Amino acid sequence: MFEDSLIESGNKLKTRRGRTTAVSFLLEALVIFVLVLIPLLFTEALPKAQLMMALVAPPPPPPPPPPPAEVHVVKKVQTDIINGALRTPTKIPKKVEMIKEEEAPPPQMSGVVGGVPGGVPGGSMGGVMGGIIGSSAPIPKMKTPERVRVSQGVVSGLKVREVKPVYPPIAKTARVQGNVVLQAEISKEGTIQNLRVLSGPPLLIQSALDAVKQWRYRPYVLNGEPVEVETTITVMFSLTGS
Repeated sequence: MFEDSLIESGNKLKTRRGRTTAVSFLLEALVIFVLVLIPLLFTEALPKAQLMMALVAPPPPPPPPPPPAEVHVVKKVQTDIINGALRTPTKIPKKVEMIKEEEAPPPQMSGVVGGVPGGVPGGSMGGVMGGIIGSSAPIPKMKTPERVRVSQGVVSGLKVREVKPVYPPIAKTARVQGNVVLQAEISKEGTIQNLRVLSGPPLLIQSALDAVKQWRYRPYVLNGEPVEVETTITVMFSLTGS
């Protein structure tokens, strides 16, 4: 009886274990199938970053490096002349060459006797000045100006009469001294005209004007004719010389 019970229970256990294994196997296959099918049905669930990385084409390869630039080698020619002057050589040359210069052609003597070399054929004796002097044409006369400006030193040499100015008593009392500079015009006859004051102490101006009006000069001759002269006259007043 005990043996029968063991045999019966063993058969039941084997039957239940086989069923359980088959059911679990089916459940696992179903779960795996569902897990595989869900991503295929719902593609939005996939991460966008992975999709973008899968769809973006790889970047193009970098461009090849540019070819190396051509290097122009400038060969410096050594010269013996620097700034128009001959340079002192640093070493003695092995070979010295003689420079032969071509002789200049002889000048063509096609001018007149006694002319200047390089003149124009058929020129005159003595050149331009010789042609003017030797010609019979009259020399045009230059027009003499009516008035010229002459320095004070030249006019002083033409003075023939000088009246000393009277030192004003009020200027002596005030101890005033100095120079009075006047602008003057000298006529063709040598008289003073149009006196104008340029500078000087006010107390001495009138005395200087009264004295200079009486001065006389020789006529200033230009091109053989007397002309009017414009010049400056300085009258000196000194307390030591009064």
